[in-house]
Amino acid sequence: MNKIITAVLKIFFQLLYHQFAWLYDAVASLVSLGRWKDWILAALPFIRGPRILEIGHGPGHLQVALATRGWNPTGLDASPQMGRLAFHQMEMHGYDPGLVNGYAKIIPFANQVFDTVLATFPTEYIFEPAALSEVIRILKPDGILLVLPAAVINPIRPLDRFFAWLFRITRQAPGRLDSAYIDSVSQPFKHAGFEIETRTIATHNSQVLLLIGRTFSDNSAC
Repeated sequence: MNKIITAVLKIFFQLLYHQFAWLYDAVASLVSLGRWKDWILAALPFIRGPRILEIGHGPGHLQVALATRGWNPTGLDASPQMGRLAFHQMEMHGYDPGLVNGYAKIIPFANQVFDTVLATFPTEYIFEPAALSEVIRILKPDGILLVLPAAVINPIRPLDRFFAWLFRITRQAPGRLDSAYIDSVSQPFKHAGFEIETRTIATHNSQVLLLIGRTFSDNSAC
């Protein structure tokens, strides 16, 4: 049964990110009880600038937030549909979109050009050695990788409990952000050559996990 649910969800999210991208914001807001944008913005205090690459920029909300704060964001996404949505978001807010259609495994930028590489709620690609090798290649020697892999809703109200349960059974979020889960998602980054610091950030009756990755040559604090 779990395999069937996983297969159906994989198809659903593929469609949601491509053919039905126009529904993405509505679905994300619904399943997170309106917390989605707050979750992705939780990474902002940890960013180093000015050159920032967001992998998997989606509909472009974080690109707008970065530009609003005076950073120089670039977005990379494999979905042309998301690229169009993000382009419109940036133009609507008066910013020049710096968006590229492409894949994390073959990032089309020169070596050591970004201060921060950022990915919020990425799919499995972010754990793959080829993608992480590319991230290391394009980061400056003192640059950082920020990955926000998961959020959990604190089951306080009945509706919170329902969506927390739904996230668990659909495997869109762990039951809790315990040490076992944090260690499991950190391992691929450690194996790729990152030193990993983890932060659990509380926001609106929920918790967001943030992984902060530095290469071994970077011993500075965030």
